[in-house]
Amino acid sequence: MEQGFLTTNNNYKIAVLGAGSFGTVIANMLAVNGFATTLWMRSDKQLQAINSIGENAAYLPGYQFDPTLRFTTELEQALEGADTVFFAVPSSALRQVAKLAKAWINTDALLISTAKGIEADSFALPSQILEQELPDAKVGVLSGPNLAKEIASYEITATVIASEHDEVCIRAQEILASKYFRIYANHDRYGVELAGALKNIYAIVAGIAEAMKVGQNTKSVVLTRSLAEMSRFACQLGADPLTFLGLSGVGDLYVTCSSPLSRNFRIGVALGSGNSLDQAIIDVGQVAEGVNTTKLVKERADELGIYMPLASALYATMFEQRPIVESLRTMMVAEQNTDVEFMVKPNDR
Repeated sequence: MEQGFLTTNNNYKIAVLGAGSFGTVIANMLAVNGFATTLWMRSDKQLQAINSIGENAAYLPGYQFDPTLRFTTELEQALEGADTVFFAVPSSALRQVAKLAKAWINTDALLISTAKGIEADSFALPSQILEQELPDAKVGVLSGPNLAKEIASYEITATVIASEHDEVCIRAQEILASKYFRIYANHDRYGVELAGALKNIYAIVAGIAEAMKVGQNTKSVVLTRSLAEMSRFACQLGADPLTFLGLSGVGDLYVTCSSPLSRNFRIGVALGSGNSLDQAIIDVGQVAEGVNTTKLVKERADELGIYMPLASALYATMFEQRPIVESLRTMMVAEQNTDVEFMVKPNDR
């Protein structure tokens, strides 16, 4: 098994909450790097399967665990003494897990969210949910082009840790760094996290385009106009536009818009192949955050008067039964004239 870099403090105790593909691979990386790590999951059945066959067959079949990694379904056991806590549950479950975990999280523990989504009722991002439920904690976000199966195969990967607290950034870099996994710091937590949520919309669009066998020119239009659209939306909500030129922006967008390992891309391929949204979700078999995010972002964009032709056309396909061909045509022709919008002064638009 690959060995991680030696760190300056191997006495950290770490809890990873959520045993999906990304939570599993993060927990194992931490254990390989020499940290006492516990992976928490809700399902007794999943725990029994892991203990029985020594792998998380439901999410990462064949991926071998470091022998020091521990597993539990008891939150109290996972969080006891933990000074770093990763929340790797879907965004829809995050608030509930945070509420349950609050009783056992150390007051000085650093919290890092890996979720990519937006809460339906509040439009809150995952780190904002953690701040609301655990108001005294120092919070960060881990986001980037991080397909779990490629990390599990030791492909060279980079990610972004974003937080206003330098301590959180330094801790993440210290405990996760290895020969194949690099971590870059960013203080625009809101922009990094919003990019991670928004790119899922455009991965579905790209999947539709892939299924309809469009050419490379068209794919480049989809990618670049997706970047323009998501940065337009995020900047009007207060994010730094330059964030979208980095790993958590264009890097993550490229991966999710081009890889069959992306759940949202596979949703788009299913839709573009003529399946209903319900059938596409069943076929993918895992949570695809982009479906819910499309609905929330389209509604917020309408409220704020933000021009979002790609998201609007995708919304019409998924929730208003507009034919795919018509939506794709709308996506391609309904755009503004400006190429890189945040470089243009508002009065010149």
